[in-house]
Amino acid sequence: MLRTTISVVPLLPILPHCSFSRTVSTKMSSTQSPIKLPRFVSVEDSGISSLTKPDDGIKFSLVSYNILAQAYVKSSLFPHSPPSHLKWKARSQAILTVLKNLGADFLCLQEVDEYNSFYKGNMERNGYSSTYIQRSGQKRDGCGIFYKHHIAELVLEEIIDYNDLVDSIQEGKVLGVDIQYDKEATANKDPGSKNGSKSTGTQDRGDPNDPRVRLKRDCVGLIAAFKLKNPSQNVVIVANTHIYWDPDWADVKLAQAKYLLSRLARFKKLVSDKFDCAPSLILASDFNSTPGDKVYQYLTSGNSSSPPAFDALEDLPIPLCSVYASTRGEPPFTNYTPGFTGTLDYIFFSPSDHIQPVSFLELPEPESSDINGGLPNFNHPSDHLPIGAEFVISQEQIP
Repeated sequence: MLRTTISVVPLLPILPHCSFSRTVSTKMSSTQSPIKLPRFVSVEDSGISSLTKPDDGIKFSLVSYNILAQAYVKSSLFPHSPPSHLKWKARSQAILTVLKNLGADFLCLQEVDEYNSFYKGNMERNGYSSTYIQRSGQKRDGCGIFYKHHIAELVLEEIIDYNDLVDSIQEGKVLGVDIQYDKEATANKDPGSKNGSKSTGTQDRGDPNDPRVRLKRDCVGLIAAFKLKNPSQNVVIVANTHIYWDPDWADVKLAQAKYLLSRLARFKKLVSDKFDCAPSLILASDFNSTPGDKVYQYLTSGNSSSPPAFDALEDLPIPLCSVYASTRGEPPFTNYTPGFTGTLDYIFFSPSDHIQPVSFLELPEPESSDINGGLPNFNHPSDHLPIGAEFVISQEQIP
């Protein structure tokens, strides 16, 4: 397992956030139209009521984006995509263009491969430091948190290896979740899905009836505490992870979600004690879970504004709100391909920490021409779309 933390000193000019749509040319083709980039939409400007009216406070932005690891890019999996836009040279520059021009203070990226050979250095040159964790086993991709080093300082971090759940099995259960193999559901699975190709078949990985085999999915995550470089030096916890993909393995996904929140609660207490503060908390990820399924229900079940989805709310150590659900509503999709269209990516925040979203990153409408035919394409170099928000930490929380 590889974990890398880097810090840099040189500061390059940073593009500001804009309140209007932008287009940026790329080198992919001189005959292509410019890429259309998303914008942050103010909650007030959108006509949507925020949780409360924000006062003046500390403001920062965060984007979550599954950038689609090049290791998983095959023409057989994306026959709808122009072949030239699947090549690494074109995709890498397109991804870099999107990341640079989003200009977020924090970037939570999933499916990051080519970290040392491409992303680390290129993001350094654009004013970002980063921390990265590669997946277990033979997987080439991982999760990375990139942050503007003139905005925040990394003060503490932990890695999450969901393979550790194997050591917690008791009578076929982990964290109260029955780890069981649904043979019928697996038999009906579409073998041509992109995500299905990412993981070796269950039979090749061992007996899927064995909980130890089921739980060893080589998924990882990062939890990091940052001290904002403002007079108040607020501490913000940012977590980034990538939950297991298979929709038929809901038991594994729910066990991972429960383990994630238990680790978050422990880390938050550690940060609170170590720095004598009440840190804000943001969790961003590709959860590979649609709104309303067990993982989503569990993550939001501690929110008093949501109806209880589980009998034992004490099992949820941290209350969470979804940025999009609490502002504009969850989008119809964050992943858009002919084989699957739906919402898999979320940004959650803990509403008890005097933090709230004041804007959200816009997403294309279903009829938008830039997603016609499915992703990835010239406008969108991944099969996922970036999601994001701008947050304000209220004056009450500022020392």
